[in-house]
Amino acid sequence: MGDANIAGRTSFTVHGDQSGMSITLYSLDGCPYCEKVEAALETNGVEYSTRWVEALHSGRNEVKRVSGQRAVPVLVDETRGVTMAESENILQYVERTLA
Repeated sequence: MGDANIAGRTSFTVHGDQSGMSITLYSLDGCPYCEKVEAALETNGVEYSTRWVEALHSGRNEVKRVSGQRAVPVLVDETRGVTMAESENILQYVERTLA
């Protein structure tokens, strides 16, 4: 299931079964750091949803609200109460905690 980013509105794509979904990845289309995190999640069989964000930093209010900053990627693990940024930190978290 996928939605397009229309008129500056954040949309999302669900990967895997939606039931019990607790992982959300805030991502920007074409971002190489985001793509690395997506690949790690998929390689490790982690079900997650993607919230696509605006290209302009000033339009990333939802990312700022959840993480305190506007850069992506940002991973939110609701089950464990974890919100983190920086792709290398997220990759380590995926390998150590979610794999």
